[in-house]
Amino acid sequence: MIKTNLELSDKPFAVGPLRRHHTHQVNIQWQDRIVAVGGSAPVVVQSMTNTDTADAIATAIQVKELALAGSELVRITVNTPDAAKEVPAIREQLDKMGINVPLVGDFHYNGHKLLSDYPECAQALSKYRINPGNMGGGKRRDDNFAKMIEVALKNNKPVRIGVNWGSLDQDLMAKMMDENNHRAKPWEAQAVMREALVVSAISNAMRAEELGLAADKIILSCKVSHVQDLIAVYRNLATRCHYALHLGLTEAGMGSKGIVASTAALAVLMQEGIGDTIRISLTPEPGGNRANEVIVAQEMLQSMGLRAFTPMVVACPGCGRTSSTFFQELADSIQQFLRKSMPEWSQRYPGVENMNVAVMGCVVNGPGESRHADIGISLPGTGEVPAAPVFIDGERRMTLKGEGIAEEFQQIVEAYVEQRYGQKS
Repeated sequence: MIKTNLELSDKPFAVGPLRRHHTHQVNIQWQDRIVAVGGSAPVVVQSMTNTDTADAIATAIQVKELALAGSELVRITVNTPDAAKEVPAIREQLDKMGINVPLVGDFHYNGHKLLSDYPECAQALSKYRINPGNMGGGKRRDDNFAKMIEVALKNNKPVRIGVNWGSLDQDLMAKMMDENNHRAKPWEAQAVMREALVVSAISNAMRAEELGLAADKIILSCKVSHVQDLIAVYRNLATRCHYALHLGLTEAGMGSKGIVASTAALAVLMQEGIGDTIRISLTPEPGGNRANEVIVAQEMLQSMGLRAFTPMVVACPGCGRTSSTFFQELADSIQQFLRKSMPEWSQRYPGVENMNVAVMGCVVNGPGESRHADIGISLPGTGEVPAAPVFIDGERRMTLKGEGIAEEFQQIVEAYVEQRYGQKS
């Protein structure tokens, strides 16, 4: 029988993630903007465009949308001469729009040639993403890799060495499978593949250092598409090196599946102190908003208490006491209002990203949750008095009635932000 112990603990519960795994800090820069990845820097959110990079205007517009949504780095595909030619124009368009987010060039197969043939492209990018598994085989792969590192050194650019189990170095994989066959107790093929990912990433980083690239110019990633594989690979990787680490579940999928799988994997690693920059690789719905992946990444980090990006809205899920959908509509409109306001508010109101707002649907938890928030409203449930008390800093300040509750509450939120955070600016 398991014995229950209700004695008081002699110390409070441990709360929060483990201490961050020590990594080298990598500075990614464009003009005066520096985004630090690793070291003591906060976890950085990044994303990637899905436009044809050869279309400079469309790509610049999407980069701007991602940056305004909160992406601190934006990666663009550089796969053809036409794409490489347009990278400087994309950078110029962004500069004209006042968007100083650093651009990362995503290279596969021909990156060594594009970076060498289009030096303006190499200069306009702030970081290069290299996949050693897509650079040929044998000596040709080594030579192509060395050329890309040479360009990075010439332009003083950091690189992400990103290995992917969909394009893993086949020579290395064959060698490790052969060695595994000679073990007294051979590993399963999946275990050998996980080991190959880690060995490939670290060995290529060490090769880059041999070629002259400093450790604080290198970020590593090992991309897989299954949650448990990703967790296992990065746990192992974190024990074997101190390079800054980029996390992301590749081919995560669409909608709720992609969101759940990505956050399930990354949240575990973040809680263990592993990871310096993240991307949530969502497949957008047809015509969907690419910036959704940025919002998911931010909300994951903020929900875990690792960073704050925008005021958070607490709202009840609804039940039989809330047959009206008004509280849902109000919660959604307030959340959208806060997020749209943040580009301006972040400049005018320091600290506003830590604000908590409650939009509750009935008397059961409504007043209590509203008191715990910085500002909250408790809407009437089914059969309740048609009045909505508003709580500010834990005290009931007013009661709203009538058809204009949503508009009035939004105005109250705006006034509260100005009164509380405007003094700090």
